[in-house]
Amino acid sequence: MATVTIPPTEEARNVFRGLGYAIEERGSEFVAERKWRRVQVTPLCADDAKEPGEMIEYGEGGGPRLRCFVTWMDCTDALKSYLQSAKPPYDWAIIGIEGEDDFEVVHPEPSVAPV
Repeated sequence: MATVTIPPTEEARNVFRGLGYAIEERGSEFVAERKWRRVQVTPLCADDAKEPGEMIEYGEGGGPRLRCFVTWMDCTDALKSYLQSAKPPYDWAIIGIEGEDDFEVVHPEPSVAPV
């Protein structure tokens, strides 16, 4: 595995290409598109995954309503907790990268309505 001080940018592109998405480059971030689905993909290093701050903000001009954050597997729990607390105004998921072709998708916990 690559060092966790750099974001898994190339790994993120490989995952989405492998899932049949077309990639629209936007610097370190990119938009992945397949059928009706447009996903803004943001690779995060370990430090950014623990304290993403502005990186989770919704960009100007709307953009895709779906976001996917890609980080190293051992950082997914901290990022998931942060996102659930922040309650961003878009649907999100996290992809945790373990090895070259090994990844896991992490979704938010479903909201529980008060009884």
